[in-house]
Amino acid sequence: MKKILMVLILLLLISNTASFAQCAMCRATVESTMSNGRNLAATGLNTGILYLLSAPYLIVAGVAFLWYRNSKKEVKRRENMNLVQRRLNQVLGRI
Repeated sequence: MKKILMVLILLLLISNTASFAQCAMCRATVESTMSNGRNLAATGLNTGILYLLSAPYLIVAGVAFLWYRNSKKEVKRRENMNLVQRRLNQVLGRI
């Protein structure tokens, strides 16, 4: 398993290709507006990219919060069950 992972990482490093963060249409629009001295389209595009970038992080944060909250409830439920069992054992031990 470890060897397969190392081979995959090595292949990814070797096959490094030039990639751009924008599609061809977006890049052409930004370049044309920047050459005209207007910066509005580039600002809008950057805002859209940041908006799309934040969505997965918010979803992961929400799932992590729900997981944490449910685990706290489960711990509290187990503590209550242990307390009930101890008291029941005390009562049954006296009989």
